[in-house]
Amino acid sequence: MNRFDRYMLSQLMMLFGFFALVLVSIYWVNRAVVLFDRLIADGQSIGVFVEFTVLSLPAVIKLILPIAAFAAATYVTNRLSSESELVVMQSTGFSPWRLARPILNFGLLTGLMMAALSLYLVPASMTQLDQREREIAENATARLLTEGTFLHPSANVTFYIGNINAQGVLNDVFLSDHSDPEQSVTYTANEAYLIKDDTGPKLIMVDGLAQVENKSDGRLFTTNFADFTYDISAFLRHSTNQRKALERTPTRELVLSPEDVSFQLNLEPGWIAAELHGRVAHILICIVAALVGFSTLLLGGFSRFGVWQQIVLAFIILVILEAMRNGVTNPVRNDADSWYLMYVPSLVGFAVVWLMLASRAYPHALRRRSKA
Repeated sequence: MNRFDRYMLSQLMMLFGFFALVLVSIYWVNRAVVLFDRLIADGQSIGVFVEFTVLSLPAVIKLILPIAAFAAATYVTNRLSSESELVVMQSTGFSPWRLARPILNFGLLTGLMMAALSLYLVPASMTQLDQREREIAENATARLLTEGTFLHPSANVTFYIGNINAQGVLNDVFLSDHSDPEQSVTYTANEAYLIKDDTGPKLIMVDGLAQVENKSDGRLFTTNFADFTYDISAFLRHSTNQRKALERTPTRELVLSPEDVSFQLNLEPGWIAAELHGRVAHILICIVAALVGFSTLLLGGFSRFGVWQQIVLAFIILVILEAMRNGVTNPVRNDADSWYLMYVPSLVGFAVVWLMLASRAYPHALRRRSKA
């Protein structure tokens, strides 16, 4: 790597760090406000908030990494062009292919960062985050064990315990649920037990009465029960689904045992293939984003109005590639044998970059061909 490559790469990395820091800060502030309000409202400490913030950062960085690479390549290319440094290098015999070499090296570096994030750090951090959310949700059941106080663990839900004996039995339990717009249900029981289940904590009420009121006509129905199980996991604000579970799955399991992952999560094999190859495709997107930002600005010559037209064109190309990436995901999910479609947007991006660089390297040949 000669002096020019090192100089350009240092400029790219410096601007890349700046744009990444700014974009992560903007995205994190918006997310942190909601996270802070939820955790502090649940009675958690600042330490838990910081822990959750750190665990959510890898997913945020993965999201903004291609944007930061594109912004750095665009800014550095524009500055070198406006200060005539690219013109000087071209006059010394540097072809567009040669000028693109430090951009390619920069794209490979950002691709390595994306590989570490996409293949390892993001699934690991999401797994740890989900585990901590479950632990906090289980600990949050202690808020319900308060004697002689009307509690509101969720909107339109009121919970009351008369007392708790030494064996942990809840006496004189009252539970009113008005979350259903069609009807309201009130449970009263002499005794109740709070137990843990695989799907979340459950409240088992013994020897009680259920009163159901239809809000449409005002009729009241009462039912005596010997025992009744009420799921209180909805109060704890922790939810998960198959898609999030797939995103948390380690890459090693997706590669070595996709059938087992598909069976455990009850998902089609196409979903497993789309997730695995989507993680790899993210690496190529970083390289494409950097090369698109450079090659598009290299197309334009000197203009007193600046290079905003080339910047808009580069942004449009990235938007089209992102739309293509979203468009090929569903076909792969429906057919696992179509996994190669996940790499089509990256290949199209490389082809566009090659055409733009070739138009600068061989302008006369392309003109003669177009005339012919």
